[in-house]
Amino acid sequence: MSGPDAKGVLLDVGGVLLPTPWELLEDFEARNGWPPGTLPWRGPLDPATDPLWRAVRAGELSSRAFFDRRAAELSDRLGHALSWPEVTRRIFETPDGLAVRPQGPALVAAARAAGLRTGLLTSKLVAFLSREVVARSEFLSSFDVLLDESETGVAKPDPRAYHQAAVAMGLDPAGIVFVDDDPSNVAGADAAGMAGVHFDVGDPGGSFERVRRRLGLGP
Repeated sequence: MSGPDAKGVLLDVGGVLLPTPWELLEDFEARNGWPPGTLPWRGPLDPATDPLWRAVRAGELSSRAFFDRRAAELSDRLGHALSWPEVTRRIFETPDGLAVRPQGPALVAAARAAGLRTGLLTSKLVAFLSREVVARSEFLSSFDVLLDESETGVAKPDPRAYHQAAVAMGLDPAGIVFVDDDPSNVAGADAAGMAGVHFDVGDPGGSFERVRRRLGLGP
């Protein structure tokens, strides 16, 4: 499905519309007055810098344990205990507002101009950032639909998650282009009858261009 067959675009948030936390660590260092390189780990963006992430990839450490240990490290540096969701809010809430990829608002504006419905299907956006933070983001609060696992209790790639989103958007799944940085979630969307597009966090520009082409939008 592409071009005139697309009736809506459904997007994941973290990694797609928002950068990954690892991409924001240099700015976070600067905002806290820390020397460059204070937080050298870059997770999946550069596993060579991050032994804990390599342990996750090797199955030696759970993702939960990874984020708990990183939260503990940052708590020590900041001088008080913070959970990973609290750390995430601090990383993403900049003096200029919530950090978003600049190509995201442009894509969504073009989709709306073409008459497409827009929706968000995300895992833990609300749990990590809170509804208040999302509401303060003019961009994230502008979507026609926002479904979040932390509120619905249904996680991707469960087929029910995609069905709920299609119903909320008022569209047949076959008319929806779904975008996510997790291949298993993209496969789940394909199985649910949507057109899945994998978003490569290592190539955001190229990924947005692929989504535009799938939607039949101009540059």
